Amino acid sequence: MKLEGVRTRFAPSPTGYMHVGNLRTALYAYLMAKSQNGTFILRIEDTDQERYVEGAVDIIYNTLKEAGLNWDEGPDVGGPVGPYVQSERMSMFKAYAEKLVESGHAYYCFCDKDRLEEVRVLQKASGQAPKYDGHCRDLSKEEVAEKLAAGIPYVIRQKMPTEGTTSFNDEVYGLITVDNSTLDDQILIKADGMPTYNFANVVDDHTMGITHVIRGSEYLSSTPKYNLLYEAFGWDIPVYIHCPPVMKNATEKLSKRNGDASYQDLVAKGYLPAAIVNYLALLGWAPKGEQEIFSMEELKKEFAVSGVSKSPSIFDNQKLDYINSEYLRALSLDEFHEVALPWIRQTVKKDVDTKLIAKVLQARTEVLNQIPEQVDFVDELPEYDTALYVHKKMKTTEETSLEALNAALPVLEGLEVFTEETIHDAMFQLIADMGVKNGWMLWPLRVAVSGKQFTPGGGIEICAILGKEESLARIRKGIELLQK
Repeated sequence: MKLEGVRTRFAPSPTGYMHVGNLRTALYAYLMAKSQNGTFILRIEDTDQERYVEGAVDIIYNTLKEAGLNWDEGPDVGGPVGPYVQSERMSMFKAYAEKLVESGHAYYCFCDKDRLEEVRVLQKASGQAPKYDGHCRDLSKEEVAEKLAAGIPYVIRQKMPTEGTTSFNDEVYGLITVDNSTLDDQILIKADGMPTYNFANVVDDHTMGITHVIRGSEYLSSTPKYNLLYEAFGWDIPVYIHCPPVMKNATEKLSKRNGDASYQDLVAKGYLPAAIVNYLALLGWAPKGEQEIFSMEELKKEFAVSGVSKSPSIFDNQKLDYINSEYLRALSLDEFHEVALPWIRQTVKKDVDTKLIAKVLQARTEVLNQIPEQVDFVDELPEYDTALYVHKKMKTTEETSLEALNAALPVLEGLEVFTEETIHDAMFQLIADMGVKNGWMLWPLRVAVSGKQFTPGGGIEICAILGKEESLARIRKGIELLQK
């Protein structure tokens, strides 16, 4: 079967959470395919049963779907080169390895663990890099047949060239050349008959027609071994695109063990999936212009491998906050209210107009987890110090604040309709009548009704949210505090 066009894959292991670096790799693989009208494939690499986590496959599916990375072929949607779960492909690998034995590119190794450990200890003592010493590399056909007939356990190893060099071209890092003498005769088939990751990976990529392999730069050192396998089989070598690591700082990689955020953690903190994806796209890739906010459709058009950097990318929470805030601002009020409501309800239990709260929050929220603390005064006025009424810029003191609240109280008491618009008109008429500055009047009002220095809206907006009865009660409480 001939598979046409650019074909990329994302091949995660179901080991739990989705690391942001993994999601970025998936994103680049998706964008590479879609920018060329190609095919994006999801393959689940589940052969490492020791690290397998129950439910992790669902996390992979849900994360990719939330992020908008919809795969064209995969375990749940099928396709022409399935199965797309590695454990369901096990029967084919040993036959491929045996072909390499026949062609002289691999061999049976009968060394037991004790002998391998002895070699490793001697190499370490003499300052050599640990590497298989080739003990079984040149066994005769008769010797091999005899050991196989005797049922001696074995692995199949790749027979690396011992002289010369192996080179490959990477779209990000350029031409890379290694001395063959440094390459280890890696195991292809383990003693239990299962393939190693490095072998299964190459066979799967070839049999699935993968044209572009996009993965982390930690695989650069393994790529010469992969290339030698492609060449041994006479297969076309894919285009390699190795992405730089995502770092916590200049020296540490992002790591769940260090408490760094996974994709799920970021969503739980109140980042929108689309904003996370937008940020990850820019984490190691530079678009041609100055634009920073991209829809998925725009990313598909803009993405080019030439923009991927060689340098490690440092995860910048402030930049992510900024991008998330831009996405929150771009929502309609109804859309923002929908995503903000669970966060509002963490601290606001009263029957108030939550859409009014959302309206004041939208322009003042970068991450949704900032909301509960911003509106925790709505249900109950917190204890506060009258020093809050003193504001140099607003030119307010405790004395002027008492005067302002005493003037505002009867005006607000007299309002029959108590809405943001009527409160605004009444307060600004009072300001004009008294000939005072806006802040002189409105700062004390804000403090009295919120008990806080920082609030998502001003005193007028807060009064509209609280309603007439509660607003007046809080203003009277402020007057009482200031009179003491």
